[in-house]
Amino acid sequence: QFLTRKGFAFNADKPGMMEQQADLFKSALKTVDVTFQNLDSSEISITDVSHYYDSDPTKVVAGLRDDKKKPMSLMADTTTANAQVRTLSETVRLDARTKLLNPKFYEGMLSTGYEGVREIQKRLRNTLGWSATAGEVDNFVFEDANQVFIDDPEMQQRLLDTNPNAFRDMVTTFLEANGRGYWETSDENIERLQELYAEVEDRIEGV
Repeated sequence: QFLTRKGFAFNADKPGMMEQQADLFKSALKTVDVTFQNLDSSEISITDVSHYYDSDPTKVVAGLRDDKKKPMSLMADTTTANAQVRTLSETVRLDARTKLLNPKFYEGMLSTGYEGVREIQKRLRNTLGWSATAGEVDNFVFEDANQVFIDDPEMQQRLLDTNPNAFRDMVTTFLEANGRGYWETSDENIERLQELYAEVEDRIEGV
């Protein structure tokens, strides 16, 4: 997607027209050592929307480079007058700790009901997106999220009762993170998630 969406260029022989130039774009990306994005809104973080990770070329560049080396990934936080540049992994950690893993955040979301659970699930899903495009999500993010939302039976029940479909998607996201090699965890955790998925599916289907 990144290559097909971004691989256009103007043609000097056709003023004002853009054409697909995938090969030229790939040739340029092969020389990239650093990727960079700008976070310019305090209202929309890197896991609020898919746009940020959809536009991240980190793994694409690594696949194109002759040495297969992953480039350094940086993100500038310009949401305040005191702009800061952090590594992408630092930015993901900061976002996880202030939103997904922050009790004030997820309890606030839960207090809004159905849509709040969907918001928690969306954030978890977008965190998985950063694993897919950049590989910059620490294992502890998924492990701690699993402890918060899955290990606690009371929390499980709250999520299930409030929005069973979003909770099923949350369980699916954890299983996908493990299946794609983004999250290493115990066999017991995976077995619990598999059993939980079947239970939630039966409830949704009215079995």
